[in-house]
Amino acid sequence: MLVAVLAGALAWTSSAQAHGTVVDPATRAYHCWEEWGDDHLNPAMEQEDPMCWQAYQANPNTMWNWMSMLQDGLGGKFEERTPNGKLCSNNHQNFESLNNPGPWTTTDVTDNFSIHLYDQASHGADFFRVYVSKQGFDPKTQALGWDDLDFITETGSYPPASDITFPVQTSGYSGHHIVFTIWQASHLDQAYLMCSDVNFG
Repeated sequence: MLVAVLAGALAWTSSAQAHGTVVDPATRAYHCWEEWGDDHLNPAMEQEDPMCWQAYQANPNTMWNWMSMLQDGLGGKFEERTPNGKLCSNNHQNFESLNNPGPWTTTDVTDNFSIHLYDQASHGADFFRVYVSKQGFDPKTQALGWDDLDFITETGSYPPASDITFPVQTSGYSGHHIVFTIWQASHLDQAYLMCSDVNFG
């Protein structure tokens, strides 16, 4: 077990130097790291945070490598190259557990909220594209597909920085939804597709 934990920590260290993620509202993987990264052997996780528990059981690197939800060379063909039901893992087999529906922990938001990207390597962004799951879609019982999303906004470019925050304006949503964010990094044709669970109150 110690070897596995050390291996995970080393993988996190090397990956964290190169990538980033949306930290608010927290992506599924980042939430699991933030909440359980230093307490991942606590048996309480199974009852208190069952979706993080199942993700950790499936592959501990889902938690350690929260910043590595990337695909190279998509050429902007996000829908064509990311199958329905695979959006929350960015079509990565190692992160398959992030696609599973269930009681994921949510971040409370209002109609108007901000997205905060932590970009440790300061890649910058060609753009961010933001979607919200449709009213009536149930993240607890349904895996996310492209037809389940409402397009909200696409930003312009952002220069390299470790922290990028931008506003998002919505209306008509209530309850548990998925905010689906595409971050097209500027340094390469490198795309990060990420799911954040929110509660519109």
